[in-house]
Amino acid sequence: MPLKAFRGPKVWLWRWRRNPLKRRADTLEAWVLLGAWLFTLLAGVLAGLAAARSVEGGLARERVEWHPVVAHVVEQAPGRTGSESESGSSGGERVWARVGWTVDNGSVHTGQARVPAGSKAGTPVTVWTDPQGHLVTRPATASEAHLRSALIGSLVGLSAAAVPFVAGLVARGRLERRRMDRWDAEWSRLGPQWGRMTG
Repeated sequence: MPLKAFRGPKVWLWRWRRNPLKRRADTLEAWVLLGAWLFTLLAGVLAGLAAARSVEGGLARERVEWHPVVAHVVEQAPGRTGSESESGSSGGERVWARVGWTVDNGSVHTGQARVPAGSKAGTPVTVWTDPQGHLVTRPATASEAHLRSALIGSLVGLSAAAVPFVAGLVARGRLERRRMDRWDAEWSRLGPQWGRMTG
């Protein structure tokens, strides 16, 4: 027989109602559950919003600080090319090749970038650099940044909310176990008396 048959119908908020059979343990459990739910909600929302705001701010800063620079292929890129890709205008296969570029202060930098396969030395390609002139990836657009920050904020919020939620479940389980132990102790004390009264 299912355990629910012994419990009777579910009554909402029974721990908060006045009842002569309600014990201190029931009231304590009610406060533990309320605290766990409040901390779960607050931790999830606040951590999620903080993470989303931080990610969005970082990506916005990248959009402002990172800028495109025209670099030139240093040595011929690997791979075969058709007549279109020799001029660098083809959108076909791209390979890693060594490129060089000059930053605003006049210093020359080199690094690896994706270029059309078979590009000859001196072929211009566009790369993205940070304020120090180091190669970076293309910064996220505003819509990409919004989506990324929403996803990361949601993941961080769920992770942060899991901590008080699990703590509340553990605390409730301990309270339930303690209550059952007390019932067992009282039943072992009073149970034999019931047998004499009904017999």
